[in-house]
Amino acid sequence: MTPMTTFEKARLQSSERTLPGRYYTDPAIFDQEQREIFARRWVCIGRAEQAHSPGEYFLTQVAGESLIVIRDHRGVLGAFHNLCRHRGTRLCSETAGRFTALVRCPYHAWSYRLDGSLAAAPNMDQAPDFDLADYPLHRCRLAEWEGFVWLNLDPQPTPFESVFAPLIGRFTGWRLPALRLGARVTYDLRANWKLVFENYNECCHCPPIHPRLAQLSPSDSGRNDLMEGPFLGGYMGIHPGMALTASGSRSRPPLGTVAGEDLQRAYYYTLFPNLLFSLHPDYAMVHFLVPLAPDSTRIVCEWYFDPTQIIQPGFDPTDAVALWDEINRQDWQVCEWTQQGTASRAYTPGPYAHSEGLCAAFDREYLKALGC
Repeated sequence: MTPMTTFEKARLQSSERTLPGRYYTDPAIFDQEQREIFARRWVCIGRAEQAHSPGEYFLTQVAGESLIVIRDHRGVLGAFHNLCRHRGTRLCSETAGRFTALVRCPYHAWSYRLDGSLAAAPNMDQAPDFDLADYPLHRCRLAEWEGFVWLNLDPQPTPFESVFAPLIGRFTGWRLPALRLGARVTYDLRANWKLVFENYNECCHCPPIHPRLAQLSPSDSGRNDLMEGPFLGGYMGIHPGMALTASGSRSRPPLGTVAGEDLQRAYYYTLFPNLLFSLHPDYAMVHFLVPLAPDSTRIVCEWYFDPTQIIQPGFDPTDAVALWDEINRQDWQVCEWTQQGTASRAYTPGPYAHSEGLCAAFDREYLKALGC
């Protein structure tokens, strides 16, 4: 971790309560979130290595928009709306692949270069004042940070470097850009996306809900350095001689230059509005959240490892995956139970505990982003 970082226990600003039930159940509020948050904030959509070589691409969806993320012949990653400038036809339906030179519309064969510029438009030679240069693919703002790819649909977003200033340079010891995917699990849960964030932002539920985790990491060991704004979190301790794996032991060397006290810590951060970010001494784990409806969220959990370990004979990520798959499913269950409760006529906002200060901070950031 960056030197001179100060960590302290979570705290409440004042007597604060959970959000009213409508924020978890109202379709109108969900639609407002898509417009005001997911279409205007920097949203994490994957890793740069998903389109590693020129022509490689993958599809993603943000705020209901289908987008193509593609690497051009100069090696630059770009993001474009997945529609032809002629009649609006969907250009690509395969979730990932490689274009050799052009992206061709299946309808009237308009063809685009990998940088989004229009290369050919059959039958348009007689159209008055038609110029290929006037019809590139609609580009989205894209940024890369620590190997992760972020998109913003806003034509004039707050600059990425400004938003991410609190995080830039913070996690260099883990050498995240060099890590590679070791495992992926996708979950569909019947709960609002905000309940997942709120659950992740506290561990006072850990002893009753995650007994195995409590044996490996003291539930009261949490200390935070980011306690306001779009990024929240800090670390939790790991018992000496133990690791956050199903066996409780570490079978891999530490990542990058991780050393000292970081060998007995796991760092957990929420990156508003859609990423849960977890750094362990020997692997990294993230959760990508995709809100589908007020009561439905898809979560893609990925585990990343040192590529020199992945290529070793017998590499097996199961020890890390099994532990967190169990913890994930326990969390999703309580999120679904909470979703059911917030939909009740009897539900009223309850008071946050002092140790739930990050939950209250998340709510403040959420309401600010929503314009409330």
